[in-house]
Order: sequence, then C-alpha cells, then structure tokens
Amino acid sequence: MATIAAQYDAPAQGERFFSTLAIIMGLTVVAGFSVQFLAGRSTFASPLRVHAHAVLFMGWVAIFVTQARLGTHGPIALHRRLGWLALGWIAAMMAAAMVVIVAMARNGTVPFFFQPQHFLIADPLTLICFIALTVLAVRKRRETDWHARLQICAMTLLTGPAFGRLLPMPLLKPYAFEAAGLATTVFLFAGMIRDWRLSRAIHPAWWFGFAGLAVNLIGAQVLAHSPVGDAVYQEVVAGYPGAAIPGLEFGVPPQSPLITGRGPAT
Repeated sequence: MATIAAQYDAPAQGERFFSTLAIIMGLTVVAGFSVQFLAGRSTFASPLRVHAHAVLFMGWVAIFVTQARLGTHGPIALHRRLGWLALGWIAAMMAAAMVVIVAMARNGTVPFFFQPQHFLIADPLTLICFIALTVLAVRKRRETDWHARLQICAMTLLTGPAFGRLLPMPLLKPYAFEAAGLATTVFLFAGMIRDWRLSRAIHPAWWFGFAGLAVNLIGAQVLAHSPVGDAVYQEVVAGYPGAAIPGLEFGVPPQSPLITGRGPAT
C-alpha cells in the first residue's frame, strides 16, 4: 500500500497538470456564458438576482483557478488561507443559486428543453454534490494527491451549465440535462489518463467524481418523478405563474429569444 500511495505524490511543487486543467475548466465556463451573451440569450438588463448569481459563480471560477496555481506553485500558506475564505464563498453561491432557480420555476421561465420539476430538483442537487466533494477535498487537504483530484471532481459538476450553453440543447431533448452532465466527464477522463500514463494506475479519487455525477443525473430523475418531487414543485410554485405549468412536461419552444432569468424577449 505504501508503494501505491507513493505513486500519487502529485501535485508536487511545479506540477503543471492540475493548474493547466483548472485553467481549461475556467475557460470552458467563460466560453459557455460568453456564447450565451453573444447569441442574445443573456443580457445585462436581467434582474439583480441573476447578476449576483453570475458574480458569485464567476468569482468561484477565479478562486478555483487561483487555488490550483497556488497549490502547485505556492505560496502554500496563501493557498490555505484562501481555501478557508472559499468555503464562505460557497455558502453565498448556494444561496444565490437557489434564489434564481426558485424564481425561474415560479415565473415559468425554465428553458423549454428541461422539465420544470426536474430542473427544480436537479440544479440544487448539482450544488449539493459539488459541496460534498469540496468538503471531502478539504478533509483530505493533508493528502495532496486526494485533495487536488477531489477539487477537480467538484468543479467538474459546475461545468455542466457551461456545456449546456455550448451544446445544441433543444436538439438533445429529452436528455439535454444528462448530455450536458456527461460532457463534463472529459475532465475526469483527462485526469485518469494522466494518472495512467505516469503510473499505470488510476487514483481512486476520480471515482468519487463519477459517483457525484451519477448521484446528480440519476438521483435527480428519481426524485423529480417521485411524490417528493411533486410535493416540492407544487409547494414552490403555488400562487405563481409556474403553477399553471405541468412540472413533468417540456415547454413549447418560444417564438422569441429566451433571455436568461427573464423568459422570452418582448
């Protein structure tokens, strides 16, 4: 066992793979949301809640890339201090995301290639899986081989929305959410290939990433199609326009552009 553990002493000082992969992941997120803006499906006229959500999640991308660099190139002391600040940032991200998710379900502005009830369950579950992997990474912070890989696994879950803006989601209905989720595995496979090339072994941390993704993709479907999902959806949308929209039906494609957080343009 000691020999196996020794194979995974990375990320060592100066190790470029983890910091480079973090940058690629960050650029993927930027590319996805830039395409959304350039295509006219996002606007600075969106409600304040959308802006807060964007600032917090893009801020996390910056923190993630910075932490990957500090963790492999130092100073490690700054990496550790910023890590504790990042945990508080995650709490704010969760709160901002829930405000946006609930508002979209209530206002009936969930994209037509998602079932509103599934969307209401799946997006928070994505964040829960992300937080679980991040907390596990923090607990494994003294085992740097685990810590670095678990952070990549956690961030992988957050790249789903970016892929959702790069992929032709309307054409992927009824499996648009799953398609975006499966696209994120490119980062997990990259890590596994890297490990195999260096040591002819795959670090077990990567399987936690696949487990988190499986819980997200399968768990969301199970919950959304259960009495629990029905109850949650009805409770959230009661008294709002979304109450008139069947939770497990796909919407009709809008006649005008769908604006993030606002519904079709008018």
